[in-house]
Order: sequence, then structure tokens, then C-alpha cells
Amino acid sequence: MPTTTWNRHHILTLADFTTAEYNAVLQTAASFQEVLSRRTKKVPTLQGQVVANLFFEPSTRTRSSFEIAAKRLSADTLNFAAATSSMTKGETILDTAKTYLAMGTDIMVIRHKDAGVPQAIAQEMDRLGVKVSVLNAGDGQHEHPSQGLLDLFTICSLIDPAQPRIELLQGKKIAIVGDILHSRVARSNIWSLIASGAEVHLAAPPTLLPKFFAEYLGVTDPKNLKSQRLFTHWQLEPALENADFVMTLRLQKERMTAHLLPSLREYHQLFGITRAKLKLCSPKVKVLHPGPVNRGVEISSDLMDDPEFSLIQSQVTSGVAVRMALLYFIGSGRVN
Repeated sequence: MPTTTWNRHHILTLADFTTAEYNAVLQTAASFQEVLSRRTKKVPTLQGQVVANLFFEPSTRTRSSFEIAAKRLSADTLNFAAATSSMTKGETILDTAKTYLAMGTDIMVIRHKDAGVPQAIAQEMDRLGVKVSVLNAGDGQHEHPSQGLLDLFTICSLIDPAQPRIELLQGKKIAIVGDILHSRVARSNIWSLIASGAEVHLAAPPTLLPKFFAEYLGVTDPKNLKSQRLFTHWQLEPALENADFVMTLRLQKERMTAHLLPSLREYHQLFGITRAKLKLCSPKVKVLHPGPVNRGVEISSDLMDDPEFSLIQSQVTSGVAVRMALLYFIGSGRVN
């Protein structure tokens, strides 16, 4: 593993990640990927520490991935389920977090349907003066840092498995297609991909891609987003043309408060990713999706299962190594 100092106590957003931090995560994840390929997959890095997975909304991939990652680092894990917790009796989110603090939790992995909850818990931990780290596992329509990092790792590892680094994406064209408006994954990926020097093209119907999308990212000065490398399209074809990678996003119907689409069938016809539409892309194009996938809506079922094009299973595998790296950094503070 590379030697570097890690100064970030919490991981809440990728908006202010530095190139050094990105590369530290990528290279450390590559080391853990190698560990996960061994017969003995555990390392004692976080032995004696407690990782609490506080998921206030449903999740399969992210929750399981963090739990496996913590166990591979030899940490003890606590899993929270809102439906069977004291929150049904009126307990607040902060009181729940303090309960886990009192049990000796060292790292809290937070997922919530509302934006800002992980930040609020992190601020409370800081106010209390305790050394508990908070990792944002997805909050509302804000961000999903670990998903953005595992997507970045999946792509960079494909290009250079031995030394994944963000500089590999300099000048690459990456299309992000789908429900941009409601997607925390899109926001985290935009930050990481722009930091890498990639050219990012967003494509969605007008109802799912606001004209002034920078405002939805909380960017008051578009120059801070380096917007010359961020392009928006209300048609799919310009985004796909010569694209090296295509990230398609799930239609988040549970977050839609209005009828934003005529029908799923029409959406698939216009924005669904199929073999025929990939002919517009680079000959070696690869497709990603954060999951869960609505087969036949965001992507055709046959394309999703085709290893020649699809990196979807690789994303799931990458998730464990990347989340091990993140827990490792905030749990130890230094890579040895």
C-alpha cells in the first residue's frame, strides 16, 4: 500500500476531495482487492473497533458491502433497522446515534432518505468532542460518496489494474444518463469525474435534468465546477457519441413527487441503453449502473448481462474493496 497521511475525519461529500485523496483511496482499494482474492480474506487493521451501520432507508448492496468490508478489516459490526428500532416509539435520529456512541461505536455509516442527516450526526459527534467518524452512505438527493468512489475505481482499474489513478481519465468522455435530478450517485460521480479531467455529459428528459443543474449541486459560482467539462443534453445521442463509458441511472420513482415521465416504455425508447444505441459510442465502450436495475427500462436486459460491455458486477465487487479503504482511512488515519 502507498504511504500517505489521511486528515479527513468524516467522509460526507466528494465536492472537496483532493487529487491526492482520490488516488490514495484508489490505490489502497487496489491493495484490498488483492487481499480479497486470497484464501484468507481478513486483515487485523480495525480489530477492536466497532462499525455501526445506521441505515434509515432500505438498501441491499451498500449495506451488505459496508458490513462485509468492516468484517474483512476485523471490526465488530452493529446493524440498525429503523422499522424495529426505538424510533418507532419517538426516539430522534440524534438520540439513536448517541445510543450507538454509548455502546462504544468508533465509525458510523449513515444512510437516510433526507439530505443532511449524516452531516448533522457528524456535527453532533464533533460537538460532543468524541473521536467518532461518520461516513455518508447516501443521503437524500445530496451525495453517495462511496458509490462515486467505487465507480471511479471500477473504471480506473479497468484501464490500469496495477495502479488505478484518476489521471487515467484525463480527456475521456463519460456519459451519465437517466434520473439526474433525484440521483445522489450522479452528484458524487460528477465531482469525481470532473476532478479527474474527464469530459462529463449528462443526458435525460428535461423533467429529470434541470437547465441550470449547477444550482442543484449547490454551486454558486459555475467556474468552481469547471463547467467547461460538464455538458447537459435533453437528447441521448450527443451524450453517447464517441463516449468511452456510459453510466446509466435508475429511475427513482419513490422520489418523484410529480408525473415526470409519460411512460416507462417511452423513456426506454428515448433514453434506455441498448446495443443499437451503443454503436454511437467508442468501440470499446463499457456500461455501468449503480443498481438496483429496472431491467428493460434504463438498460436492456441482454446488455446488462453481457460481460463484453457491462461492468455492473465489477462495480459490486469493487464496492467491498473501496469501502474497506474508506473504513481503513477513517479508522486508522494512515496507510502503512
